[in-house]
Amino acid sequence: MSFKSTALLVDVELNSGAPPRVRAQAAGDAPAWAAEHRDALRAVVAEHGSVLVRGLGLRDAVETGAVFSKLASGLMTEREAFAPRQAYSDGVYSSSKWPPNQPMCMHHELSYTLEFPGLMMFACLSAPTDGGATAVADSPTVLDALPTELTKRFEREGWLLTRSYNDEIGASIAEAFGTDDRGAVERYCHTNAIAFEWQPNGGLRTRQRRSAVVRHPVTGRRCWFNQIAFLNEWTLAPEVHEYLVDVYGADGLPFNTRFGNGDPIGEDVVQLLNSVYEANTAREPWQTGDLMLVDNVRTAHSREPFDGPREVLVAMAEPVRLADCSPTVEVTTR
Repeated sequence: MSFKSTALLVDVELNSGAPPRVRAQAAGDAPAWAAEHRDALRAVVAEHGSVLVRGLGLRDAVETGAVFSKLASGLMTEREAFAPRQAYSDGVYSSSKWPPNQPMCMHHELSYTLEFPGLMMFACLSAPTDGGATAVADSPTVLDALPTELTKRFEREGWLLTRSYNDEIGASIAEAFGTDDRGAVERYCHTNAIAFEWQPNGGLRTRQRRSAVVRHPVTGRRCWFNQIAFLNEWTLAPEVHEYLVDVYGADGLPFNTRFGNGDPIGEDVVQLLNSVYEANTAREPWQTGDLMLVDNVRTAHSREPFDGPREVLVAMAEPVRLADCSPTVEVTTR
């Protein structure tokens, strides 16, 4: 099924179980096509939460960065990354370095920060031989499908993210904060309501409490907006979880999530969250040259396991303040 977008400039293909798709006729000039169709593509994202553009033929970081810049007003510098990325240019990054055989479960990018991207942009320069889709899920639909008692608890208490930075696993202090200067890191933490504790070995542990449910800053719709499942210990493969606990201890995991009052989140809850996400997932295998735009508040995204080389570039744009999304809990470190 296809229909004309509200901007009357693109035909949108709608298929069950897949994100909306637009076919581009870029004639070898992807940035020019993106500039011409910017409003139409953004209208599709506003209506459906995401759009996959096929046919742009994106092949390198320079061209991709130019396309990203035509589609959004200002690219963001990432802070508080959970895993390292390669920076190609200002605001243009590789996808997070994560084992290809491990999924990156559904999440909203940087949902634990006080200012996060409203728009995510992805470009596939090299598609894997198998798997590796950037799948999406509609967060208001996910919220409605979750048990009411569970969502009410998260609305009352929020969720707590704990992190232990080291030089071996996940993003380093310098990669997460843009500096390894202790004074600058401490100032950032104070400004952004992050409790911190320096470890004898030079490592850093942090805690931050955030809302699990927010309202979309434009539509006002209630959205399940967090990284509770993705950054929880029970989402890790059992052998990875066992190794990390053996090496770092239960309290020293690179990242973990809890209920906002500090109570552990059980494996059953994490499995429930991921099963609801899976039931509401839309996916389309990447083809080399594809582009995808995602409303980061309305739409969660994931990265599925893959085989073969996979190169996907990422940009974050249209910053949104948590304070403008009707948070349900006070911002505290707890």
